[in-house]
Order: sequence, then structure tokens, then C-alpha cells
Amino acid sequence: MTSTPAANLAALRAELAARGLDGFVVPLTDEHMSEYVGAYAQRLGWLTGFGGSAGSAVVLAEKAAIFTDGRYTLQVREQVSADDWAYVPVPQESIAGWLAANASEGSRIGYDPWLHTSAWAKDTAATLADRGVTLVPVDSNPIDAVWTDRPAPSPARMTVHADTHAGQSSAAKRAAIADWLGAQRADAVVLTALDSIAWALNVRGTDVAHTPVALSYAIVGSDGTTDLFVAPEKVDDAVRQHLGNAVRIHDRDAFAPALRGYAGQRVAADPERAVAAVFDALTAGGAKVLALRDPVVLAKALKNPAEIAGHRAASIRDGAALSRFLRWIEAEAPKGGQTELSAAAQLLAFREQTGCLLDTSFDTISATGAHGASPHYHVTEESNAPILPGQLFLIDSGGQYADGTTDVTRVVPVGPPTAEMRDRFTRVLKGHIAIATAVFPDGTSGAQIDAFARRPLWEAGLDFAHGTGHGIGSYLSVHEGPQRIAAPNYPGGASLEPLRAGMMLSNEPGYYKAGEYGIRIENLLLIVPAAIPGGDRERTMLRFETLTFAPIERTLIDPALLTRDERDWLDAYHAEVAARIGPELDIADRAWLNAKCAPIGG
Repeated sequence: MTSTPAANLAALRAELAARGLDGFVVPLTDEHMSEYVGAYAQRLGWLTGFGGSAGSAVVLAEKAAIFTDGRYTLQVREQVSADDWAYVPVPQESIAGWLAANASEGSRIGYDPWLHTSAWAKDTAATLADRGVTLVPVDSNPIDAVWTDRPAPSPARMTVHADTHAGQSSAAKRAAIADWLGAQRADAVVLTALDSIAWALNVRGTDVAHTPVALSYAIVGSDGTTDLFVAPEKVDDAVRQHLGNAVRIHDRDAFAPALRGYAGQRVAADPERAVAAVFDALTAGGAKVLALRDPVVLAKALKNPAEIAGHRAASIRDGAALSRFLRWIEAEAPKGGQTELSAAAQLLAFREQTGCLLDTSFDTISATGAHGASPHYHVTEESNAPILPGQLFLIDSGGQYADGTTDVTRVVPVGPPTAEMRDRFTRVLKGHIAIATAVFPDGTSGAQIDAFARRPLWEAGLDFAHGTGHGIGSYLSVHEGPQRIAAPNYPGGASLEPLRAGMMLSNEPGYYKAGEYGIRIENLLLIVPAAIPGGDRERTMLRFETLTFAPIERTLIDPALLTRDERDWLDAYHAEVAARIGPELDIADRAWLNAKCAPIGG
């Protein structure tokens, strides 16, 4: 018998009472602080029915609340029952603040130290202590005790990521980590982020949907030798040979005990990416813990020539598949009979026909009409809507290829768009162009240029409630830090990370009218040096190179709202789309593409 969120909530409350707990905090993450998690770690979804990729919940004996940001304002209300849950917006309100206001004095609130950072636990405990409430670490997660049909962690094999795609051997990467450890006077660094481990060892996996990583931990020593903790059945002879003798393989269950074996040694761990349990175990074992950012994070973000070349090849392949889809949806949607699911399936088929697709890079956001107003809408059999005349259809999707990860959003009108739709779309396009053409000094942060994308919307009293851009991996996570383009009052907060040549980012401003439609235009960008005639010689300037090639729907554009420079950018972009994508298409698709990429006029 299939459980329901209401029954699951009741079961958890009974378990908490049996353990002497008055409440429990449930984040949507795993023991690696991942954004996307395996089915075994989808505790928030099991408990609430929420299907988004970011959120948390708190359960008390008589109350419960779910915390989501502006991307999920509509989705959380559709998926989570208001009878059982209060909807709490973040960052406007915090879990600690809500608990302080709602938990009774003397309450004991549990949390799983394998799912939270030390900073979160410390700050939350301090806030609650002021109200006479105690935050209690649990030895085992109470949800796991009542989730009777909880999936097991993936048994899939780890695979080798070829050096030709990686652009650098694992030995060279581990040597660079060793050099970093030397500079920090540290004996070892604990790597817990799955994409950091995948990058450092040039391995991949299929343990998390859409993100090619394998469930594992690693500890890199000052000589570059590494202890890898992974289920033994996941490692075959090819991976063992690839890793070599300098990487010692242990069972994943041996990780926690191993952390207690560094007495007297200086061990680095990332306070943002390593959970509280890691810091607790190192400290308990007598290690001197250095709270430092994972050294892989920045190295991974700065793409090398092989990774850049691979992404360019993947972008052409992916852009051709998307262009074929855009022609198909333009022809088929007005006839009727198409739905959000059928459209997503067709786009997947076009990508699969490349013969190179390994996975999608996230669940395709196939959203028509009002569903498009939810930026992270996820279509299901229950929510699947027909694509109807008069609607805007938004498709946000990407592919995982051995040579690159893609992410692109386009919008298609079904029938003639309204004047308002064209106005809003054109303002989003103006913001997109403002980012694409930005020139800025080396070291500028994403927070400093976020407003470029918003000004055309602000001028009309409009805005969008998400960041403008995220980093992207190289056959890794579709959302990769540390760089991003965002202001402080949007999900994730401002990005103060300096932007550097070699980083890749998305450029995706949008506009969302609740109950009616959504608009987003997304391309991927590469940061490259910019030559500025007459500029200061000692000042290094940067600019963006657009990597994504697919037509931007011309019937949604009001040329009168574009400046001459903006029209020139659009025409130049479309000329490049036709030149790069056209050779990948058959005669009919190429003719359609050429028409879509003709000069805009105005």
C-alpha cells in the first residue's frame, strides 16, 4: 500500500515521541550537501510531497512548516497540503526563527548532523537556547526508521572520465591539491562534495539522477596519495587501474571511523560542503581542523582548454537537437494533442538521436501557460497540461555529454502572442543582451552585474525572483559554484566570488506572471579576456563569450523596444546560430533555421 504525506507525517511524529524529541528538522540534501540527491535521500519529498530541488521542513508535535524560496511559491502550494503544513518563505524567515517562535520552552528539537553544516547547527542552537529550546543531534535519522520502502543507495558502477575530456590527469590534479596542502601547512584535506571527488579523480557515476557522480568520500594527503571511500562493488578493474596505487580504496562505511584517526594532524575540511558530523568526528579524534574551502572548487570552475573545446562541441550538438525541437513544436502545438510530457519526450528523442547523450542535466522544465510562471516547475503525470492556443510554452532543458553539460531555455508562442507578452519577452531579451555584452574588470563579482539583467524590467515596474546566472560543470553538475550572478535578496544570496577567465555561467533573466505565463531566455557563457582599445594597460578586463546556439523566437520580439546595438547583437547572434547549427541539420530544418535567424529589422 502506497503511503501518503499525511500518513508519513503521522508516522514521523510517533517516532519522534518515542525518541523523546519534540520536533525535527528535515533538509533537502544528502550527507554530501548536494543540491540534487539520490532517491534514498529524498526525505523531504517523502514526508511532504514537495518535488522541488531546494527546501526544508520542520515538524513539531502540533505544527509543521515547509520552507521554500521564491522559485517555488506556486509549486509548494500545489504539492504540499495546507492542512498539514504552513508555507514559510526564505530568506525572509529562517528555520531557527520559526522554531524560536513556535517551539515550547523546554522542547528538544532533533537534527541529523550528517545533513547540516556545523555553522547551521551552532547558529540554530544559539538562537533556540535563548528561548529555552535545545537542538539535539540524532544518532540515526528518524525518517529512515519509518520510511519502510526507502530506496537503497544506487549500486551503479563508477566509471572512468577520460583524460582527453578532463584535460588533466588525476595524478596532476592530486599533486596540485598536495601543493595547496603544503601552502596551508596541512596534512590532509577531506573531500565530501561528490563533484569535487569526481573531478579530482577523473571518475564519474550514475548514483544521482542527472549529475554524473558516484557516492563516495575522499581524503587527500600532503603527498597526493588519496583514500577513497566507496562501496567496493562500485569499483571494477578498469577504475582500479585508472586510479593506480596512489589511491587506496576502502568501503564507504569506513569513512566515519577513519576521520577519528588523525590525532595531532592538521586536517582541512570545507565548512560549506562538509557536514557537521565530519567536523565532529575529526575533532573527537584529536585532529586540528582547518575550516577552509575545498581546494577543488575553484580549480574545477576554471575550465581548461580541453574542457572548453568539449563544451563547444557539446553545445553545437545540443543546439542542433533543440533547433529541431523548436521547429517541431512550432508546427505541432497549434494542431492540438500535444502536452507538456509529450513535448519533453520529443526533445529527449532529438537529443538521443545525436548518439552522444548520456543523460539529461536536470528534469526538463516543460511548462505551458500558467505552469510557466513557476520557474522550477516539474511536470508529472498528475500535473501534465495540454499545450493550447494563446499560451506561451517554456522549455528549460539540458544534456549530459561526455564532453560537456548543457542548459538552455527557450519560449515558443502557440498562436499569435499578445502585445503584453511581446513587451515582457523583449524586456527579458534586453536584460539577456546586457549580460551577454557586459565588459568588466577582472575580479568583479556576479552581484555587481546582476542588475544589468533587471534594468529593462525595473523600468516597467517588473522583476524576477531568482538569480540571473549559475556556474556549470564539465560533464558534472548543471549548477556549479562558486561563481554566480545574483543579488542578495534572491535565492542563495549575492555572489561575491570574483569572476575569472575560464569560468562558465548561465545567462537567464526571466519574467513570470502568476496564473498566466512565464518567460526565460537562457544561454551559457564563457568568461574570456577583453581587449579594450585605450584602456589602462595594467587593468585586466573580461567579457562573456556566448556558448549556446539556438534561435530566439522572433515573433515574441518587439523590435521597436530594442536599441540599434541590441538589434545588432541579436542579428549577429542569429547569424552565428545559422552558421554553426545549420550544417548539423537536414535541408528542411536548415531552411526553417535560416528563416528564424534572418535579421530582425525594426
